[in-house]
Amino acid sequence: MFGKRLRAQRMKKSFTQQQMADMLHISLNAYQKYEQEERSPSFDCLIRIADIFSVPIDFLLGRDEYLKSLGVSVDEFL
Repeated sequence: MFGKRLRAQRMKKSFTQQQMADMLHISLNAYQKYEQEERSPSFDCLIRIADIFSVPIDFLLGRDEYLKSLGVSVDEFL
């Protein structure tokens, strides 16, 4: 779920994988592994990703039901 949401948000902003890697101060290979769900980001990196896309971390992690229970519409982030 995380990799798919990450890729969708990146495409929505028209960022390349390299641009994302540069903004996160990580290698392109490390970033690609996030999108392929072969690796998970650190907490600090996850926070930076959420900040770049202006979305809650819970959205990136696929916790839609939790967000809905708080009255947050997930559709606004899709």
